Amino acid sequence: MPEPLRPTVVDRLGPPSSTAAPEDACVIVIYGAGLGRRIPLEGHDTLVIGRDHDCEILVDDDTVSRRHVKLFFDGKKYRVRDLESTNGTFVNDVLRDEHVLCDGDQLRIGRAIFKFLHGSHIEAGYHEVIYQLMTNDGLTGAFNRRHFEQQLASELARAARYERQLGLILFDIDHFKKVNDTLGHLAGDEVLRQLAATVSTVVRKEDVFARIGGEEFALLVPEATLAGVGTLAERLRVQIELREILVDGAPIRVTCSFGVAQLSPTRDLRPRAFYEQADRALYAAKHAGRNCVSTAP
Repeated sequence: MPEPLRPTVVDRLGPPSSTAAPEDACVIVIYGAGLGRRIPLEGHDTLVIGRDHDCEILVDDDTVSRRHVKLFFDGKKYRVRDLESTNGTFVNDVLRDEHVLCDGDQLRIGRAIFKFLHGSHIEAGYHEVIYQLMTNDGLTGAFNRRHFEQQLASELARAARYERQLGLILFDIDHFKKVNDTLGHLAGDEVLRQLAATVSTVVRKEDVFARIGGEEFALLVPEATLAGVGTLAERLRVQIELREILVDGAPIRVTCSFGVAQLSPTRDLRPRAFYEQADRALYAAKHAGRNCVSTAP
């Protein structure tokens, strides 16, 4: 299913103030509209982020309060202070009323996520963030679809050349639309983030874990038998089912359906054909009642 519209982020910075902060600093949009936008903070001692058109950094989304949070320089450090927003301000996934910002901190405001950079290596940090945005999903930290498709083609070619085994798992969250419709998109985002964190603790370093759609994920598993890939999928299914996901302090549970495919030299080795094997298995899992693992023949 397509992702819902993401917030529009616009910076409306005016001229520098007379008490300008001395260090180079910026925030970069790493999730939401304006992905990769760099907003410089140098020369501005106070900036407000919010939905009000008078805010210096406008985030046009109803999960953001009119005046949501203030960034300011206290003479020594940059700080962030929540302005009694409805949904709160998160720094590195921790709810904060006020926080001293450090280089690399992530600031989550509604559905938008910013990364704070400052100091002498700001240019290098900026280019590193842009590179990560080319390969990773800003919300979950998993690889994005573009990187997954590149790795799928590469791993298929390697497996065929050296006659190695390769498994593919596709899975998505059961009835995810109901989560968004009943609890809101902020809750949906939290489910995606915590589910991805659960998966990341299970997969191996050489596996390729990616978010390929709104609530859809993929996992490439090199050097694994069909039985091994199926066992991994079942382990993930159980781990996800058992995990309590906290949304505004209240626990909720979700389940996932899984489709598993294994590379076979007798089959079509094109990436799309291999993907469709796993996708058909995922469809079969949903048809079987969801919250289960189905394996492509």
